[in-house]
Amino acid sequence: MSAIDLLLTSGNGPAECRIALSALLGILEREAIGLGCSFEVSLGPMPDQHGAKSAIVSLDGMEAGRIAAGYSGTIRFTFKSPVRSGHKRQNWYVAVQRIEPGPEGGEVTIDPADLRFETLRAGGPGGQHQNTTDSAVRVLHRPTGLVVTARDERSQHRNKALALRRLEAMLHQIEAEKQEAAKSGRFIANRTIERGNEVKAFKL
Repeated sequence: MSAIDLLLTSGNGPAECRIALSALLGILEREAIGLGCSFEVSLGPMPDQHGAKSAIVSLDGMEAGRIAAGYSGTIRFTFKSPVRSGHKRQNWYVAVQRIEPGPEGGEVTIDPADLRFETLRAGGPGGQHQNTTDSAVRVLHRPTGLVVTARDERSQHRNKALALRRLEAMLHQIEAEKQEAAKSGRFIANRTIERGNEVKAFKL
């Protein structure tokens, strides 16, 4: 079974939403490892000290589908802002959606000249199914600095295709956020992040 990819995004939310996204990555990792799944994350471009605006999480294992289903939707975090003292708002939102294999809406063109591929030794969940060949693939997208890794398949060719799919999904999200910001300059909640309809809520 191939890995399940999840796109996590804080949209055009403030720094607190990036903090929430970083916290969610930690929660997901602990749950995935606790249930015997492998967990790999590729951060979006230019994360700052508060974290990245988006990330792709790759889950592989028997419980991966159940974890993905439980987190797909809007996640609410409740905490006092650590970056703006006295700020009244305490609810911050992160959206999670599963990346499907097929093409998505919107045009994203990846110039092969902008890519740099590296191969590396692959290993399965918990050290199982260790490959003795360098079948894992890491791809760097030079214009954005995005780095995406795929090690799920035993074939280097298939891992390359998987890494490109993850990169394309991230670039789609970046483009969507740019368009939304250009249209309204407001938080992307209306399109991607549905407040008040969260599937999970956490307090930090």
